[in-house]
Amino acid sequence: METTNNYSAHPTAVIDEGAEIGAGTKIWHFSHIMPNCKIGERCNIGQNVVVSLGVTLGVNVKVQNNVSIYEGVTCDDDVFLGPSMVFTNVTNPRSAINRRGQYAKTHVGKGASIGANATIVCGHDIGAYAFIGAGAVVTKNVPPYALVVGNPARQIGWVSEYGHRLRFDESNRAICPESQQEYELKDNQVQRIK
Repeated sequence: METTNNYSAHPTAVIDEGAEIGAGTKIWHFSHIMPNCKIGERCNIGQNVVVSLGVTLGVNVKVQNNVSIYEGVTCDDDVFLGPSMVFTNVTNPRSAINRRGQYAKTHVGKGASIGANATIVCGHDIGAYAFIGAGAVVTKNVPPYALVVGNPARQIGWVSEYGHRLRFDESNRAICPESQQEYELKDNQVQRIK
């Protein structure tokens, strides 16, 4: 690892001119960081990762091995992108038809986790602290704190900011077993109340 401009990059990583990379970020083997992307402080960019033009990653984003983050994707702080998960950016790709400039946007909210081998079909946002299970195929927006699994992905519950499944009582309150944070379910939305 070589340290340059307050971030570290493996010698095999390709970092194009015009990429903005925050202090304390680590970029591992065979990754490609393209121009005009913004990577926040203290991120970890795993092996064989592509961060495309115009992508924005917040602070402390963890990108595991073999992930391509295509143009049109933005991730807030503390997002986790699991190994080999996939973002798309065109809904109807054809090799013979150039659809550059027609990329659909995808936003991943603060603290959300996307499991290994999951696919996020473009144009669908992932809410803050949502948890996308391994192998899920997301074909619609995911609300904050939602737990979704399967193909197509369906919501099976809610999770805390620490990633634990929330069990709501008859008053629609739940407590995270690890953090002791309290949550409320109201009008099919979860919010942290303490």
